[in-house]
Amino acid sequence: QVQLVESGGGLVQSGGSLKLSCAASGYILRINAMAWYRQAPGKQRELVARIDRGDSADYADSVKGRFTISRDNTKTTLYLEMNSLEPEDTAVYYCNADTRTQNYWGQGTQVTVSS
Repeated sequence: QVQLVESGGGLVQSGGSLKLSCAASGYILRINAMAWYRQAPGKQRELVARIDRGDSADYADSVKGRFTISRDNTKTTLYLEMNSLEPEDTAVYYCNADTRTQNYWGQGTQVTVSS
């Protein structure tokens, strides 16, 4: 089992910044990749950014150049630094861990960007 706990969400004005954190515990050595997803009201959950074992990162086109995904040296905490936030970024942000055989999700953290 892998447990994920997100933090760092909140209310920010358009153009502002937030940094999300996701603390992983449990069978963390089995984690192949980690990612941030988001789900806005009335929309499907979408991939925002993903980082693999070798720290290679991929981003959704909508956040490229504005968001940065990273992990700490122990690979137990995942981050998402979000800059130049737009109202369209408003959503619940979820942390995800992939062990190849199973996907784990955090409880989500709300990010609201006001115009």
